[in-house]
Amino acid sequence: MRALLLGFSLLFVTQAKWKEIGKTMVGNPVFLDPKSVKKGTDGIITATLRVPFVKPVTTPKGPITSSVTIAMFDCAKQVVAVKENTYYHDEKANRIYQHSKPGLPGYAKPFQGALPEVAMAYLCKK
Repeated sequence: MRALLLGFSLLFVTQAKWKEIGKTMVGNPVFLDPKSVKKGTDGIITATLRVPFVKPVTTPKGPITSSVTIAMFDCAKQVVAVKENTYYHDEKANRIYQHSKPGLPGYAKPFQGALPEVAMAYLCKK
């Protein structure tokens, strides 16, 4: 099952048409898959975002070079919850460092200059 999920994530990542929507405070570009954007009847926007790291993050298991995140944005309350997150050693080769999917995503205010704040500013503009 895990192999199927990972294979699907690679297929999904490579087929997405990414649109740059801003940069984090450390200069990493933030990309949005416009086809992934869905607005629920409750006003919550769900979207898939990608961040290639300008400077890879060093870990004992090797450098992390990018991340793909599925997040939910409550524009009225200005909070975000991560539904799923994948960090990659090598995204093109589908070499995953870590994949997480919280059972019950929790909403919180995004940190200034981080991916969720950049995405919220773009998705929640009126």
